[in-house]
Amino acid sequence: MDKKKKRSLTRGIILAVLAIAIGYTVYSSVTKEKVEVLRKGDDAPDFEVTDLNGEVHRLSDYKGQGVFLNFWGTWCEPCKREFPAIERQYKNFEAQGVQVLALNIAQSELEVKNYVESMSMTFPVAIDKTKSVMTAYNVNPLPTTILITPEGKVEKIITGEMSESQIVANLESIKPE
Repeated sequence: MDKKKKRSLTRGIILAVLAIAIGYTVYSSVTKEKVEVLRKGDDAPDFEVTDLNGEVHRLSDYKGQGVFLNFWGTWCEPCKREFPAIERQYKNFEAQGVQVLALNIAQSELEVKNYVESMSMTFPVAIDKTKSVMTAYNVNPLPTTILITPEGKVEKIITGEMSESQIVANLESIKPE
């Protein structure tokens, strides 16, 4: 076989492999399992996370209480601006049966611990290391807050920064009767 024929055959094989790879990529992205977008009234997906103090939090353990589930990152400026108000209101609403749980998205424990200390946050903070909770709740962008009723239903999905009065109204909306 001369060099030209060998080169053509090699190129043909490479092109065929590339075409198969591209075809597979397109096929898998079209048929990939899509995460259902949560809506008001849906059952909130259960999850289990361990907070920075080593305590385990399962959403199902909070049945009968409202849950203010906040997804955030240390680099997120709107998150930083709303945390002092969330902290103040957490102290007011915890005794009324509303829990605050803040889930950091896959940052290092050291980074998150330092941030939590600098912000004087006392509510439970956990790290969603594998982004599984973020994926289950279809969260994007940060901050995103999911309000969950005492019955475990999604009451509201809030994307972006909230004022203190909005935080109060939202906490109020998920208080047990």
